[in-house]
Amino acid sequence: MTAPFLRNAAAIVGVGASPQGKLPGSTAESLAVDAFVAALADSGLDKNDIDGLLTFPGTTAPEGALNYLRLGETLGIDPAYTGSMSMGGGTAGALVQLAAMAVATGLATNVACVFGDAAKTGGSRFSRASGWGDSWGLYGMAGAAANSAIAASRHMAVYGTKSEHLAEVAVACRRHASLNPAAVMRTPITIDDHQNSRPIVEPLRLLDCCLITDGGVCVIVSSAERARDAKQPPVLIAGMGQAYTTRNLEREDWWYVPHQKDALDRAWAMAGLGPEDVQVAQLYDNFSISVLLWLEHAGFCKPGESGPFVEGGRIQLGGELPVNTAGGNLSESYMEGWLHVVEGVRQIRGQCGERQVADAEVCLVTGRGMTLNCSNALVLTRGDR
Repeated sequence: MTAPFLRNAAAIVGVGASPQGKLPGSTAESLAVDAFVAALADSGLDKNDIDGLLTFPGTTAPEGALNYLRLGETLGIDPAYTGSMSMGGGTAGALVQLAAMAVATGLATNVACVFGDAAKTGGSRFSRASGWGDSWGLYGMAGAAANSAIAASRHMAVYGTKSEHLAEVAVACRRHASLNPAAVMRTPITIDDHQNSRPIVEPLRLLDCCLITDGGVCVIVSSAERARDAKQPPVLIAGMGQAYTTRNLEREDWWYVPHQKDALDRAWAMAGLGPEDVQVAQLYDNFSISVLLWLEHAGFCKPGESGPFVEGGRIQLGGELPVNTAGGNLSESYMEGWLHVVEGVRQIRGQCGERQVADAEVCLVTGRGMTLNCSNALVLTRGDR
């Protein structure tokens, strides 16, 4: 079920990011502020124009769910619409969708969605047990890689997917990052580099795994009508969808995260578009196997066929479907999916320089988080002045 009245009702008018990487002396709050200032400048709006504030506390914000109060005070914003949400890598898309609904229904005029985290210098908070509480840790399920390792192992067993197919994803992301001055990892890699990288959780290797970084990102959402007069070319939110599961290992198909297809189906239905309309995609890549699953769920290929689909540079720039053109979580920076939204916006605007996809008019952006429970999708399109 979709809400067709939301199609093209909202637009992204500003995006901004702080520096990325290992940033001693920075805090989650200071990085979020830097990103907000950058997005505000990008949008051409005044701070007083922002009457909505949605935040993701990240792993190092001591105030947790009260992050919106802390950040709002620091920014000097008394919003008409606000709140914080924590869905891991599924948060960016979820907050952008909440912002779109807020401006479409008149609850706010311009909503800033903001994230900041000092995960690299603040001590990794991602190495917890992979399930609820500590129960899964008793069986060696420690850290997010364990969940995706199960997905990769099962995909290999059922469909014949190879480690070299995962390598194709890592190589594509690194090639794209090499063209991105803001990326953390810019040295190109080969299939052999991937195969020789150390094992992390079988069958995943080091180069299958995302980075841990400090940084902040902000996305500003307004109505489509107001976006026509904005500083930047309007990027419409043509379609959006979410889907969740509250069950994990007790579901036989849990490893395949089938709810991701539900989120995508809802986004396609709202947009009135499909995979054949997409020129570029930003697919959440906490691990390389994630991209293979998204390709299948989105309909770019059939279930089980994503391994052969990515062969031969098909998802690289110049290929049939360029994916994660800024480098993604694997090579640009691990901002839990927020930079995927930023890159999607910049591709539609035509502002990506060497990594620009020619005539990019439709971009798919996906996100997922927690113990693979949360998923969402955005279909971004070029708007008219």
